[in-house]
Amino acid sequence: NRPEAEKFWLRTWITKYLKKFLGAHEKGEKRVGWQEYIWSWLGAFLGILFVALLHYRVLTRHALQFLIGSFGASAVLIYGAPTSPLAQPRNLIGGHVLSALVGCIVRVILVKHERSVACALAVAFAIVVMQITKTTHPPGGATALIAVTGEPALPWGNFLYILMPVLTGATLMLIVALIVNNIAPKRIYPTRWW
Repeated sequence: NRPEAEKFWLRTWITKYLKKFLGAHEKGEKRVGWQEYIWSWLGAFLGILFVALLHYRVLTRHALQFLIGSFGASAVLIYGAPTSPLAQPRNLIGGHVLSALVGCIVRVILVKHERSVACALAVAFAIVVMQITKTTHPPGGATALIAVTGEPALPWGNFLYILMPVLTGATLMLIVALIVNNIAPKRIYPTRWW
């Protein structure tokens, strides 16, 4: 009886699907030692400080942007979880730059037609591009979105955005991560370059 078999299959699928919402029952992360909190704080403070100083003291006079929200998320990874595969230099730089490129392309093609679709496409394509190139860096999704949503059409809103603030800001944060993370006795950063 085909209708009964289809109903059974559907009920089974829905049950399995809903059970996934309960999670895999993995144990939570262990809390790191207090020294790690200090190094994470110091790295994040210095990394964002240097980017913000350039932004507010130098570039805003020339109507240029250097500080973007996605750098805050990068700080969490490269200073707070420096051994994470998502925090490595290839991911940090490649993820931001490729996502900025995707966002700029989508902005040029679609933003005048349908901004909502442009936002969704920029983030979705950025994720796939990062996956294909092995440069997945979650803040890259925000970098792509910022490229599309910049209001009004900012001077850096087109392809200059890729160079500044994205490449230069991410590189500055990487330099701070190399210095601060490697001062810490129990930290090694990066775990890999490529």
